[in-house]
Amino acid sequence: MGMDIKVVGIGGIGTWLLPPLARFLTFSHPDTQLTLIDGDAFELKNRERQVFNTIGNKAQVHTEMLRDSFPELDVQAVPEYLTSENIALHVSDQSWILLCVDNHATRKLISDRSEELENVRLISGGNELTDGSVHVFIRENGQNLTLPLGNEYHTEVAFPEDRNPGEVGCDELVTHEPQLLFTNFQIAAQMLSRFYAILTRGNDQDEDLYCDLITGNCRSIRRRR
Repeated sequence: MGMDIKVVGIGGIGTWLLPPLARFLTFSHPDTQLTLIDGDAFELKNRERQVFNTIGNKAQVHTEMLRDSFPELDVQAVPEYLTSENIALHVSDQSWILLCVDNHATRKLISDRSEELENVRLISGGNELTDGSVHVFIRENGQNLTLPLGNEYHTEVAFPEDRNPGEVGCDELVTHEPQLLFTNFQIAAQMLSRFYAILTRGNDQDEDLYCDLITGNCRSIRRRR
């Protein structure tokens, strides 16, 4: 049985993560089910940092792009934001989740859902302008092997001050901090490195990885429970 991989958030990080991931899966794990999840749509202004060939829902646009480039791979689109109402449908046991969103409310939602499952591997990436981080949550046989995203070291996730975009009303404006293409690319690469490390070397991985584009420094931290 192949892997079930969900990429959540097809924006600045997600659009750079997907092509190498799809290429790797096509030639190394062709029986994988790859699902792209995002309720947002591409706009012309996104071209500064994101990869797409047409305007439209991000998950659907990138699904068609990947199908054209990698027809052997099973790629599906979910053109929705994950919310408390639909997350159980889309995040299930044995999932790999590559989380590329830009808000803590969604990170907490997915981390909390992951703690309800027996087995899950969650890799979350995010960045500011010139620095970013990757966090790994692994649950096996109903036990947390690493800390969930909303832990005592990450109170910004445990107690998010922002809103899930899928639960924001039409009259509310969602603001985004400025981001840099190069930092998006760096975090996408680090997320893929964590994915490969878990896949090939097992679940004994450091929880947190921090990178600074300007200094060139990357450091990992193993916190454990």
